[in-house]
Amino acid sequence: MLIKDFYILNHLAVADNVATANITINKDHEVFNGHFPDNPVTPGVCMMQIIKELTQQVVNKTLFMEASSNVKFMAIINPEKTPDLTLTLNITEEDTHIKVKNVTKFNDTVALKLNTTFKIM
Repeated sequence: MLIKDFYILNHLAVADNVATANITINKDHEVFNGHFPDNPVTPGVCMMQIIKELTQQVVNKTLFMEASSNVKFMAIINPEKTPDLTLTLNITEEDTHIKVKNVTKFNDTVALKLNTTFKIM
């Protein structure tokens, strides 16, 4: 985990090429002191890192984020109000790359959608 204690992985299930993860963001993490005091917002780059880490765990390979497209932050993830997230990762392996289509939700609200390509290291 790049950002120590930033989130807890509660559950990870993989069926075919789809991984579903349930995580809880640590609302007391120091990153929220600067992003933003009295109005915490989970940084998008942290969400992208979580997607990378979960994908690495599923494929059991070290990955480098090479490209992202269709990155859509659709709702604010406030760890004090909605710390529990469900991430769905559609994972496809192609030679030296892993492609992921992600949807991240809290409750029934879509918070993030993105497509990303990781290079296998």
